[in-house]
Amino acid sequence: MSQKVKTKKFFNSNFTTTISISMVLFLVGVITLLTLAARGATEYVKENINFTIVLNDEVEDLELTKLENRLSSASYVKSYRSISKEEALKELERELGESPEDFLGYNPLQASYEVFVKAEFANKSEMSKIVKEISSYEVVKEVVFQENVVDSINTNIRNVSIVLLCVTLLLLVVSIGLINNTIRLQLYSKRFLINTMKMVGATSWFIRRPFMGRSILNGFVASLLAILTLGGIVYYLHYYYDLSMLNLMSVEVIVITTSIITFLGVFISLVSSMFAVGKYLRIKTNDLYII
Repeated sequence: MSQKVKTKKFFNSNFTTTISISMVLFLVGVITLLTLAARGATEYVKENINFTIVLNDEVEDLELTKLENRLSSASYVKSYRSISKEEALKELERELGESPEDFLGYNPLQASYEVFVKAEFANKSEMSKIVKEISSYEVVKEVVFQENVVDSINTNIRNVSIVLLCVTLLLLVVSIGLINNTIRLQLYSKRFLINTMKMVGATSWFIRRPFMGRSILNGFVASLLAILTLGGIVYYLHYYYDLSMLNLMSVEVIVITTSIITFLGVFISLVSSMFAVGKYLRIKTNDLYII
């Protein structure tokens, strides 16, 4: 067999292996990206849970200042905004299409504060404690929050998280199996070469080293192809379809996703190569013809 033919077969073998691993890593990247983006979406949804502090009539400025200071220093407050009686009336007028003041003769609404909580406090237990605390303030008439909505949001988030976790674990197991089989199939054609090297006295490390180095290179190139493909698709969807979900993909999400793809590509390829070469190092010469 000529050197040109050998080089072509070597290139085709490595190319096929790299592309196969890259396709698997691409799927891993997609589910990782969706999982991390879903985590960001969860925080976004939770931090949009709010409650309303309705104030008593004729509240003095000093009392309002004290209330705002308490809200500013509270560990559970992400942000808040003040709504005067006039602003509340205008918002209600926009919703109803007419002003209640026209037929009542006065503004029935109260001044209030709309408070948004941090994600870790957006649950029924913590919200109940917060409402109880704020209701004890003298300037507060009542605190309004939709308990059923909070429960519903947390239940849905928990269910989605469980489904995503199961899919992620399943895909990870499948990915490890596919990459492992791809590496083993590639090394299957080298079993006689491995046996020959063993018979002439080459050490296990000497035999393993070139295969391990090639697997690391293949895994790295495959992960790079997967990252570029995934990045290209995300870029296309973001700039041509303006999907709001993609706005939740921060630099942290991108770095974590690319790191996971690269690690899995290199690590699984390396470990699979080590075990596959080890198998052919242990096997007897006569058994090479029947496997």
